[in-house]
Amino acid sequence: MDADNKSYDDINVTPMVDLYLVLLLIFIIMTTAGVQGVKVNLPRGGAASSKPIEGPKMQAITVNNEGKVFLNTLPVTLDELASKLEALKSSTPEFPVVIRGDSASQYQGIMDVLNVVGRIGITQIGLATQARK
Repeated sequence: MDADNKSYDDINVTPMVDLYLVLLLIFIIMTTAGVQGVKVNLPRGGAASSKPIEGPKMQAITVNNEGKVFLNTLPVTLDELASKLEALKSSTPEFPVVIRGDSASQYQGIMDVLNVVGRIGITQIGLATQARK
């Protein structure tokens, strides 16, 4: 047999591996970019050793410096917040809630959100702050 008539049975998978790596990179970037919440300037608070609340069902309630309330990234009124949290509580009895308030926001806005969360009976509540330097 001549070397010219030899059939090739192997497949070059390098372009396919490159495609998979690009797709994996895009997936990693998109999942890390989907962080819950709205950007606010958090107030300086307690000790740097306080541990964050973790869990797959954690809900972030944000009060920005204009007094607007957001559930994760969706703007809501206090009544809408109460109804959405009650719906979540009926499907999942225990889930943590983190309240994020802008340092320039009015204290009454945070208290209104805390009153709503307390009325619903959510016990796992955290207040997000930045560690002091």
